[in-house]
Amino acid sequence: MGTGLGFVAGFVDAAGFVALFGLFTSHVTGNFVLIGAELVASSSGVIAKLLALPAFIFAVAATRLLTLALDRRGAATLRWLLLLEVVMLALFGAIGLALSPLHAADGPDAILVGMLGVAAMGVQNAIARLALAHLAATTVMTVNVTQAVIDAVDLLRLGAGGAGAARGRIGRMLPAILAFAIGAIAGAFGVAHLSFACLALPILVLAILIPVVDRD
Repeated sequence: MGTGLGFVAGFVDAAGFVALFGLFTSHVTGNFVLIGAELVASSSGVIAKLLALPAFIFAVAATRLLTLALDRRGAATLRWLLLLEVVMLALFGAIGLALSPLHAADGPDAILVGMLGVAAMGVQNAIARLALAHLAATTVMTVNVTQAVIDAVDLLRLGAGGAGAARGRIGRMLPAILAFAIGAIAGAFGVAHLSFACLALPILVLAILIPVVDRD
């Protein structure tokens, strides 16, 4: 699950960054840095990046409310949340493809498509906290890399027998880190060659994960 979601996040973040003039859809706080850069270097792309945070917050809040409603009904929460992400990514890809080519970072078409992408990844960020908190983070890898390095040092210092918890954490984090990196490369090449149609791949990955959840 962590590996699949890590691939999805890396793919969507890179594809969105390339197609949407430097907008982060998954690592939304990175947009603050880009806002500062845009204000100094140019006057385009600021509106979309400013709107990304409220769009992200709305998606996370809506996911939380949906989770509470599903829990009250005893429904399979994770399955429905993954289905919601599939729907959001499908809208992101379909509307992006329909409106392509996008001509300006702050154009209405680019903003609409961008906010759909941000909302989709807001859902995945919420899933990570609400239903998969025991797994490594799947959308932002900085914390994972930091912890993996700390655990690797402890393994080298103490040996496998003295750092069992560190070995377990590395086993959870490394697949997500590698999957995110592979997904980012695939997303960049995918959007360059297939435009928003490339989002069919992360949607397929999520579709494969849903039966895994049902089985578990």
